[in-house]
Amino acid sequence: MKKLAWSALLFSLMLVISACGAKGGAGSADQAAPEARDTAASAPEVREKVKVQASFYPMYEFAKQVGGDLAEVELLVPAGVEPHDWEPAPSDMKKIEEADVLVYNGAGMESWIDQVLAAVTNKELVKIEASRGIDVMESSAGHSHGHDEGEHAHEHGEEAGHEHEGEAEAHSHEDHDHDHEHAEGEAHQEEGHDHDHGHDHDHDHGGLDPHVWLSPVLAIQEVRNIEAGLAEAAPEHKEQFKKNADAYIAKLEQLDQEFKDGLAGGKRKDFITQHAAFGYLAKEYGLTQVPIAGLSPDQEPSASRMAEIVTFAKEHNVKTIFFETLVSSKVAETIAKEIGAKTAVLNPIEGLTDEDRAENLDYIGIMRQNLAALKAALQE
Repeated sequence: MKKLAWSALLFSLMLVISACGAKGGAGSADQAAPEARDTAASAPEVREKVKVQASFYPMYEFAKQVGGDLAEVELLVPAGVEPHDWEPAPSDMKKIEEADVLVYNGAGMESWIDQVLAAVTNKELVKIEASRGIDVMESSAGHSHGHDEGEHAHEHGEEAGHEHEGEAEAHSHEDHDHDHEHAEGEAHQEEGHDHDHGHDHDHDHGGLDPHVWLSPVLAIQEVRNIEAGLAEAAPEHKEQFKKNADAYIAKLEQLDQEFKDGLAGGKRKDFITQHAAFGYLAKEYGLTQVPIAGLSPDQEPSASRMAEIVTFAKEHNVKTIFFETLVSSKVAETIAKEIGAKTAVLNPIEGLTDEDRAENLDYIGIMRQNLAALKAALQE
């Protein structure tokens, strides 16, 4: 074995020597063009695409829109997997370690993020907490109907280490290695309308509601935060990142206007959902979310909670019970059967299904489906 190893090593050395000899034979040609060699040596090195790891689908979509052709964005949580249940494997840790940027929502959405950030040794990794600077609401679980969830909002993200125009205010949340620009515009202070009638409590998100991306207005702030982080990772492309972000934000602003127009003048303002994912959307457009369970889609409501929802639905003549993709619709179907209502999808966009991908749906496309579903239910 040793003889074979030495033979292989000697063969490799011979190849190297032969290659050097070939280069030496071309010495006269090299000497004839010293200026060309100097020019090549001084030419700026072409930068590879910024390598971005995004925690789950909305972060992936927003990062792709901002990064454009200058970023290589990969999704950590696989398509079709409920992100609340996902934990990173060693292979995922390797991807994060080798990335230039990690984009995550924060506000408790990624239960694993603190452990991952503590374990990462890549000091150059830019960590973008997309919800930075946004008023994050507490879970409505345990509050009775009529309590205003907007009273329990907390502004998310510490003050950034750099000053930027349109910077949102910051709150005292644990910071990480890199600070980023805040989203343009002030964080919303409007009174909320997310109500829960049960006594279940949410622990997965630390008592906070992380579903900020379901408000197009707050999605804009997340896009701005991602733009700032990508500009930090690749400052030479700052202008292009801003151009990309501006173009996508124009689409989000149009989406926001569609929601304002589409949800105005409905017969009702309340809607029943399988889990409390739509508090920010309800707050933005003056609606009342009545969740069957809490913030975790896997949370099972108690028998008393189910009875309360049935009573509420009958008293308010609710004709649609919303369930969501990626999790079982059994609870929603049980209540709908009890009150003689139908079920419909209201998608929290935590991941794409096979059907979504087959239809080439993206964040804006699914949000428009949500708008159509809500509009129909609120007119019943």
